Amino acid sequence: MYYNTYAQQGCEPCGTPAYPQCYMYPYYPTPQQQAPTTQVSPAQQFQQQPQQVVPPNANGSMIPGGPLPVVEESYVENILRFNRGKVGTFYMTYENNSEWNAKVFRGVIETAGRDHIILSDPQTGMRYLLLTLNLDYVTFDEEINYIPPVNPFARTR
Repeated sequence: MYYNTYAQQGCEPCGTPAYPQCYMYPYYPTPQQQAPTTQVSPAQQFQQQPQQVVPPNANGSMIPGGPLPVVEESYVENILRFNRGKVGTFYMTYENNSEWNAKVFRGVIETAGRDHIILSDPQTGMRYLLLTLNLDYVTFDEEINYIPPVNPFARTR
């Protein structure tokens, strides 16, 4: 049986006049290393055709029919995911707050998303859901894991 959860909550679903378009958060993949599955003999290497990379147009859109480039962009949530399990100190600012305008959180990085960070305090067991909107910067007492972004269109000498 179909239940309209939007109507139950007093909301309208996507595609209605109130909400003509749906918005989904984009996913920013983290690079994964894959082990080679087959071995290629030297004779087979010469038979392979190189794939042509088609750069984007001036307006940023891709040329139709061209392959999509694999680009890892350096977003805060990706850097935090690379450092999952490490202890960090998170400096947050909350504007127009009469009680406190800045707050510091220290804890183990559980996970991070496009708009949030989840920390846990190992001493108290408290878990914090922080919005990246309020994040100023993060410090670590140890070296952090970081993989620089790769630009498939960059020229090498």
